Amino acid sequence: MHGTKHKFDNIMKKEIHPEYKEVVFWDLSSDFKFLTRSTSIPEETTEFEGKTYPVIKIEVSSQSHPFYTGKKMILDTTGRVDKFKQRMSKRKGGK
Repeated sequence: MHGTKHKFDNIMKKEIHPEYKEVVFWDLSSDFKFLTRSTSIPEETTEFEGKTYPVIKIEVSSQSHPFYTGKKMILDTTGRVDKFKQRMSKRKGGK
């Protein structure tokens, strides 16, 4: 099948699809980086295995998520748990 035309080749519009380039995803909670491809191309770059790539910073990946690691941990980078506790304490005190 390599080198042959597919029946949908003539139907697909040319030059309307986003670029699909190599990027590094960087899990900030575990300092783990991995190379993959994405249509999202950020301006920030990082060094990975001797080359410079665009980098997308993430908070959770398979290296830090409790489901994959088996570790029970609470990752609260935005303070949502504290805000919830504060709201609940106000409700209990107000009644």
